Amino acid sequence: MAWNEPGNNDKDPWKNKGGNNQGPPDLDDLFKDLGNKVSGIFGGKSGGGGASSGNGGGSFSGVAVTLALFIALIAYLFTCVYTIKEAERGVKLRFGEYVGVVEPGLSWKWTFIENIIPVDVQTTRDIRAEGFMLTQDENVVRVEMEVQYRVVDARDYIFSVTNADNSLSDALDSALRYVVGHSNMDDVLTSGREEVRQKVRAELDGIIESYNLGLLVVDVNFKDARPPEEVKEAFDDAIAAQADEERFIQEAEAYARSIEPRARGRVNRMEQEALAYKQQTVLEAEGAVARFDKLLPEYQAAPEVTRQRMYLSTMEKVYGNTSKVMVDVEGGNNMMYLPLDKIMQQQNSQTRMLPASSVSNVPAVTGKNSSPTSSSTRTDRFSSGRN
Repeated sequence: MAWNEPGNNDKDPWKNKGGNNQGPPDLDDLFKDLGNKVSGIFGGKSGGGGASSGNGGGSFSGVAVTLALFIALIAYLFTCVYTIKEAERGVKLRFGEYVGVVEPGLSWKWTFIENIIPVDVQTTRDIRAEGFMLTQDENVVRVEMEVQYRVVDARDYIFSVTNADNSLSDALDSALRYVVGHSNMDDVLTSGREEVRQKVRAELDGIIESYNLGLLVVDVNFKDARPPEEVKEAFDDAIAAQADEERFIQEAEAYARSIEPRARGRVNRMEQEALAYKQQTVLEAEGAVARFDKLLPEYQAAPEVTRQRMYLSTMEKVYGNTSKVMVDVEGGNNMMYLPLDKIMQQQNSQTRMLPASSVSNVPAVTGKNSSPTSSSTRTDRFSSGRN
């Protein structure tokens, strides 16, 4: 039934009897009614329209308490909402006990009951360890090393040890001193730096694995290693000498790499020449055999003629390569020698000394002029000798 229908005693929702005032009630009256109701809940008495001034004060106190409770509730609800960043993971605790890991994003927790500890798991952090250390050969060196790491397990990072970062720093110092103590000074300062770095990383991984720190070692950098200042100059000279040694070794290796191909090329050339000489010798021998096979039937048919022809051909080849001419006169006892080579050499020297106009008037002795004489002379000598 509507509030303004007959039989509803002319009562409206705003306590406006008689229906004379159709507007909403005053805010003060509304808060008074709300305060009276809250007071009634907590054991107070609700006041009517003709309440005394003491009752009015109680109503106001009830309204204030209600507003305070409402504001406190809103504030509490706001504190229950939190955000985990993209690079973080949240470790949730309920009354101090581990509950789970919260992923990035907007989440809800009960304030004063649950607690969230954000842990950065993506940022790469670094720590350093440095100091004077004793080597295996009882020398003192100052070593500095840097380790880069990041968190991989938020729960182990928070609960495994009191402070994972400090524990990692102590482990790095222990591993570095152990490795340096089992290495020689020259290895730490010069050639063995990379080996020392790898050993330190392996030792450090073994230490943090047993403690479950929730950390991952990304890289280990050997920053610096130097002797004490009192002996620094001597060690600088030693390092320079080692650098020169390495340079000389590299130069020798480079020379060896350059000379080896040339030697191999020379060997290949000599092998090819030997093979060519072998083939040439074989072919010449085969040719001589073939020539002998053809000459043998001729010799068997006419031995004397063949022998005479072979002798003349051989002597012609022998005397054809010399400029000396031997003349044997038939009936004489002495053999005459004609030094044509000396005569031609003297003639050429005289030709160079004379002017150009008089050269044409000088008679010249050439090989062509002497060749028939020498040939005929040798032929006559051979003929007379055979006869």
